[in-house]
Amino acid sequence: MAKKITESKEYFVNMTQNAEKDLDEIIVFIAQNNPQNALKIMEKIKVKINSLDHFPYRGTYVPELLKRNIKDYRQITENPWKIIYKINGNIVNVLTIIDSRRNLQDILIKKLLK
Repeated sequence: MAKKITESKEYFVNMTQNAEKDLDEIIVFIAQNNPQNALKIMEKIKVKINSLDHFPYRGTYVPELLKRNIKDYRQITENPWKIIYKINGNIVNVLTIIDSRRNLQDILIKKLLK
């Protein structure tokens, strides 16, 4: 019989200013051509982020940082965007939201490892 894995702890999800700015930029860019789609995408991303309040460890390590043996950051995706976050105790800090079609390694190193 398989053992069911659950996380009973509740986490506080904090959107950093960087992540808020990233989300705003994504939505403004999409809204230029399709305002309705921009609202749908914003809602999808926010739902995905808010789901971290109970299951933050389901996110994977960020492969671009793992290559440098950095395991402090995790990611979840709402394609094509990667939502990068760090867990500190019971706080999940959403650090950035990046389009995965870009050169992620350089962007992440610049944003996260200042």
